[in-house]
Formats: sequence, structure tokens, C-alpha cells
Amino acid sequence: MERCWNNSALLAMFRKLGEYGRISVSSQIWNRFCSAPDHTRNSIYGSLMDGLRWILLIIGGWILQSRFYKALSWLRDLYFRVTEGSLVFSLLHRLRLGQWLLLAFVFYLPIEYMIRDRLAYSVIASVWEEAFMMVAVLFLFWRRGLRQSKAIARETPLDGYILLFMAVGLLLMSAVNPYPAVAWAGYRAVVQYMIWFFLMVRLIEDEKDFSVAYAGFVILGALLCLHGIYQFIVAVPIPASWVSQTEMGVRTRVFSLTGSPNIFGSLIVMLAPMAAALMYYLKSKWQKFLLFAVTGTMVLALLFTFSRGAWIGMIVAVTLFSLYVDRRLLGLMGVAVASVLVFVPSITSRLTYLFTSDYAEASAIGGRALRWEIGRMLVTENNPWLGFGLGRFGGAVAMNNKLLDETLEFRYFYMDNYYLKTMVEMGYIGIAFFLLLIAALLVFGLRAIHRSSNRIVEDQMSEAKKDPLMRAVGDPKLLTVGIFSGLCGVLAHCYFENIFEEPYMVAYFWGLAAMVIYRGYFSPSRA
Repeated sequence: MERCWNNSALLAMFRKLGEYGRISVSSQIWNRFCSAPDHTRNSIYGSLMDGLRWILLIIGGWILQSRFYKALSWLRDLYFRVTEGSLVFSLLHRLRLGQWLLLAFVFYLPIEYMIRDRLAYSVIASVWEEAFMMVAVLFLFWRRGLRQSKAIARETPLDGYILLFMAVGLLLMSAVNPYPAVAWAGYRAVVQYMIWFFLMVRLIEDEKDFSVAYAGFVILGALLCLHGIYQFIVAVPIPASWVSQTEMGVRTRVFSLTGSPNIFGSLIVMLAPMAAALMYYLKSKWQKFLLFAVTGTMVLALLFTFSRGAWIGMIVAVTLFSLYVDRRLLGLMGVAVASVLVFVPSITSRLTYLFTSDYAEASAIGGRALRWEIGRMLVTENNPWLGFGLGRFGGAVAMNNKLLDETLEFRYFYMDNYYLKTMVEMGYIGIAFFLLLIAALLVFGLRAIHRSSNRIVEDQMSEAKKDPLMRAVGDPKLLTVGIFSGLCGVLAHCYFENIFEEPYMVAYFWGLAAMVIYRGYFSPSRA
């Protein structure tokens, strides 16, 4: 069969179309778009950052001459003398301090779960995220001030859009704040975790740092999904509100450590393309098999979340991944979806329920249709340009601070649409700048994919004709595509859920966005 396909006229036609496409006008326009130069370093913002680095170098010079630094150096040398010969410490020393910091970020969710849900130390739970962020900032300042790293000198083309959105949010918070404490909490929930973009793009100093973070995310996803499958096997109890009366065939919905099947599904959408990209990237057959099993585990766990929004997000992610890496996956996805619909009645009933009168009635009474309608009403009845006020409706801050009296016509709930929630709280101005930020992320993400590609060596090219899985072994572009596809899937899911209400989801999203930008603009492996 494979020999017939390789000698077929259809394959020859596709190859000819591909050759014509590479020399077409549209291809030239696309290449110019993706190859556009970045002038951020030469901007006023770049000059301000140069000033900050100059100040850090001056402070670093003082530190190098201080007794404090000499004492730290003595303690460091003592530590290495004491731990010399220890197997445990030798394993720990294989990673630099910055790489352990990256792994701490990767395992943000398990750390938060332990602090908030297991240890339940309210004081630590309320400040650990800010403390973690400050540790990362001080680490970067220390490294730059002592001339140990140049990675802090990284102004990206996305920085301005993030800072602009933060500034607009601050302006709107100041303009509409009948309850200042709530407005500040709402503003912090929206923008605080975006700071991880600036930190991660500087914490990742080289390719080993990138590999450590990337592998950590894949391992995290595999472990969480194994836990999710275990929850499905034992039929972990779930609230009755997670399924409707007509979906009694759904025995449970998995959520792992997240506490929500929708959030867990979105996390899988973010990480599964990364595992699939690593499968194409690695050359060893046993590594490919292992990553295939990991990817399959993630997809299986995603099905068991029964999150329809996450399924849509995964379709978006797989489609984008397929267009860049292997278009055969589109057909495979179609076959897989058809097989699931035929052989898994619980999933079929959950999907077909969307098209029933019962769903329309339930949605109009207390579901998304009602919630979205109330959201649009609040926008029009208040100042549509400035919004209802940050932290006042549609998200976690509003749910924790119910300032208005609930009536038959008005009650608090999650908006189940992060874009609409943003528009309600921040008005037309806020949603416009948020969408501008997302558009900038997509544009620079596409450029990063283009810039991160490397030429494939001749032996790989010849091998690729025999095995499509070997087509781009070792090409850094694959990993960039894997991250970017997952981010796009999450953006699609945000239309159906308040995904960015979870701090670790916002931190992961912008941390992975930083990895995309690093790979396209700062990685030494890029073309």
C-alpha cells in the first residue's frame, strides 16, 4: 500500500502543488511577514531597559566588593565542600539554580495544590505566589548585576502590548472603582500573572534551560493525566451540577489536582501538543513510542473530562499542529472523532445534548445563554466604554465579594466566557486592548515559528521520504509549533470558560508564550 501511494499520481500532484506554493506570490508575502525585523531594542523602551541594566551593574559592582558577598562566597564554598561525594547532592547539582527555579514554575499547580488544599496554611497561601515572583525577580537582578548572565537584556516585540494592556487596565480601574479594594483585586487578578512572561523569557538563558522547562511541562502533563485516568477508573464522586439529568450515562468527570474538569481539560489542550511535537522531534524509536503513549494518555484523559469546550480547543490545537507538522493528522482526527461518537455513547450523548430542546431550555434558565445575556445587559446599562468595573461581575473576585443584592433578575455567577467577562468589567476599551494583545501574541508567535526553523540535514530528508515521523527530526520549529498550538487551543476554550480565572493557568499561558518568543527571537538554534 505504501509503495502504491509513493508512486501514485495523486502524491505527485501534491508535490507539484507544494513546489508551486513555495515560489508563489502568496508564499513570498508570507515569508516577508514572518521575517519582519524587530526594532524593540532600538526603541525608547529599549533605552529605558538599558538604563535599568546600567543601574544593576553599578549595584552589582558594590556587591562584589562588599563583605556580604564575601560571606556568601564562603558559605557557597563550604556547602560544596560538605556535599562533595554525596550521590543525592551530585544529582541536584546537575541543574543550575535557575533551572530549579524553572522547574518550580513548571510545577506551579502541584505546589499551589499542596499549599492551598493539603497544608491549608492561609498565611502562606495568600502570599506564596507573590513571594515566588519576587524570588525570580531578585534572581534575575542578581545574575545581571554580578555579570553572570546577559539574558536580562531581552526586550521582545510583545512587551509593549502587554504593558499597554496593563496601563489601560490601571486607567479603567481608576475611572470605575466604587469599591477601590475590589477594583484593585480585580485588576491584580487580570494582570499580575502576565508578569511571568517577562520573567520566563529571561530565566531561559540557553537551550538547556528551554529543554528543562519543556520536558518538565510534558512530564507534568503525563503525571496529571495518569491521575485523571485513575479518577475515571475508580469513578471519583463529582457534584450533581457537573452533569445534567439527560446525561446520566456520564459516570464521572476527571479533574486531577485542578478541581475543575474544564480547567483540567484546558491544561491538557495546552500540554498535549507539546508531547506530540516532542514525539516528532526525537529520533530514537523507543523515545517516539514513549511520547506516543504520553500523548495518547493525555487525549484519553481529555475525553474523560467531558469538557465540550476543551474538546473544541483541542480540535483547534490539532488542526494548527497538523497544518505545520503532519497533515495526515487531520484525517486521523476525523477517524478518531467518528469512532468515539460510534463506540462511546456517554460522549455522544453529551455532544448531542447540545442540540436538544432540553439544553436550550436549561441554558436559557441558568446556563450560558442566560449568563451571556445578563453580561451583555450589564454592558449596555452601564458605561459600555469603561465597563461595569474590574472585579465586580463574572469572575472569581466578584464571586468572593458579592457587593450587590441578588434578586430574581440578578445574581452572581461565572460568565463562562473570558472575553465577555473582560468586556463586562472593562468595557469596549478594555476588550479592544485585550484582543489587540492576543492578536499581537498570534502574530509574533507565527513569526517565532518561522524564525525558529532550521535546515534539515540531507540524511534526515532522505529518511523522511520513508517515514513521515522522521521528516523534521531535530528541527526546533517542531517544539515552537507544539507550544503555540496549545496556546491557540486555550484561547479558543476561553470563549466557553473563564480559563484565565485560575492563576496557574494565566502563569502557564504567558510562561509558555515566553518560551515561544525565546525560541523565535533569542535561541541560538534558530535559523
